[in-house]
Amino acid sequence: MSTETQTAPAVRPGSVAEEGKYLTFALGAEEYGLEILKVREIIGYMEVTAVPRTPAYVKGVINLRGQVIPVVDLRAKFAMPEAEVTEQTCIIVVEITQAGKAFNTGIVVDRVSEVLDITADQIEDPPQLGSTVEANFILGMAKVGEKVKILLDIDKVLAGIEASLG
Repeated sequence: MSTETQTAPAVRPGSVAEEGKYLTFALGAEEYGLEILKVREIIGYMEVTAVPRTPAYVKGVINLRGQVIPVVDLRAKFAMPEAEVTEQTCIIVVEITQAGKAFNTGIVVDRVSEVLDITADQIEDPPQLGSTVEANFILGMAKVGEKVKILLDIDKVLAGIEASLG
């Protein structure tokens, strides 16, 4: 019989984000982070097949080793201006859960930065931006050196993506 006990990941009181490993990426000058356990793989940008009658932020679908995966343009989802595809543009394939069902979705980002080990004391609550700004998809703000990384709840960012594809 084992006497080992598991400890829950450290969380700042009042914060939603847990300490742990986060894949960081950029959209323009802004840096974001995703829980590494949500990331399935990172692939170079590839041709995306458009799907009619989907929201503007849904670029379409890709065929990844026989699996059709929806692809979301995070710039469009966040109402940011379009950017040209470069050598650094890539698709992060993430596993999201909606209505109790897990599935893979690709998100287009300008570039992937690094994997960071973020501690609980580096994480601040999301700022109160007023009642007109929806920020429930932000887990927290990670202070890394002099910079701030916005930690995303990718399930909430991509909520409704499966339904929008019919």
